[in-house]
Amino acid sequence: VQLQASGGGLVQAGGSLRLSCTASGRTFGSYAAGWFRQAPGKEREFVAAIRRSTDSTYYADSVKGRFTISRNNAKNTVYLQMNSLKPEDTAVYYCAAARYDSGRYYMEDNYLNWGQGTQVTVSS
Repeated sequence: VQLQASGGGLVQAGGSLRLSCTASGRTFGSYAAGWFRQAPGKEREFVAAIRRSTDSTYYADSVKGRFTISRNNAKNTVYLQMNSLKPEDTAVYYCAAARYDSGRYYMEDNYLNWGQGTQVTVSS
């Protein structure tokens, strides 16, 4: 499956953005999906994940209560709704797909397919 991330941009602190990750080549609904981010000078980190079988969701503590991951199988798309954005959310955001559900949803090597990344910049 090929992934295309979009929706990034520049927003003021407290604002919102919705990222989209659209799949081609296969039905995205048959994959677990995750969002990761990488800030300048830092390692890539887990943000959120959604299982393929139950649509259960998981979040990093730093975004819990502010971000929501969801999917629309008819559109072959996974979303990341980001509210109450903070300057520390500034990063390149990547979507990823895994063929199977796993308890290691927060690990990069759980995912085989990655999108190209979309820049999110939050100004103070």
